[in-house]
Amino acid sequence: MSTSIPSSVTGTVWKIEAAEGQQVARGDSLLLVESMKMEVPIEAPGAGRVLRFLVAEGETVAEGQALVAFEAA
Repeated sequence: MSTSIPSSVTGTVWKIEAAEGQQVARGDSLLLVESMKMEVPIEAPGAGRVLRFLVAEGETVAEGQALVAFEAA
């Protein structure tokens, strides 16, 4: 089942740390969002696969905005 992973903060996508198609485990960092000079990791909610990133590095994102299309294992 495919789902999206939202941003927990408003900020800028600092670094994408996973690859599309990559298998990940719960808690793996998928990307970092910079907010108020802090890097906030966006983590996998469980085991699964990154389908695609819905944002790019340097892009400004809002709290609650979908960042990653994710398929649970």
